[in-house]
Amino acid sequence: MSELTLFYDGACPLCVHEISHLRRLDRHRRIRFEDIHAADFSERWPDVDPADASAILLGYYRGERLRGLDVTHRAWSLVGRGWLTAPLRWPLIKPLADLVYRWFAPRRYLLSGWLTGRQRCAPCDSGQCRIDDDAPPRA
Repeated sequence: MSELTLFYDGACPLCVHEISHLRRLDRHRRIRFEDIHAADFSERWPDVDPADASAILLGYYRGERLRGLDVTHRAWSLVGRGWLTAPLRWPLIKPLADLVYRWFAPRRYLLSGWLTGRQRCAPCDSGQCRIDDDAPPRA
């Protein structure tokens, strides 16, 4: 059973890239990835508002609701790379990191366009955007 359920924006190329990377590293399947744009998302997760989950990264860790960079740090910690995100949670850096994240989140499509050349995942234009959550992680 997964320790963290991470709700991600499957229409965002930057988000999908990070989730794909996390999935490859999650060899013990400690994270459950849920695309907030999945057709049956609201049926499976009636207590999670997709608009709220789109505004700021959302997750559940052992029943506790996490938001923003707390989700990011927990996810990377579960795949053994928490040292990369730990500084974002240090007391002196956390307020600034959270401020930058709150600036980034609503602009992620625009920034994705600048960084990847795509503002949205191409398959999302046809409503077919998805990461194969059933695929086993790569070794």
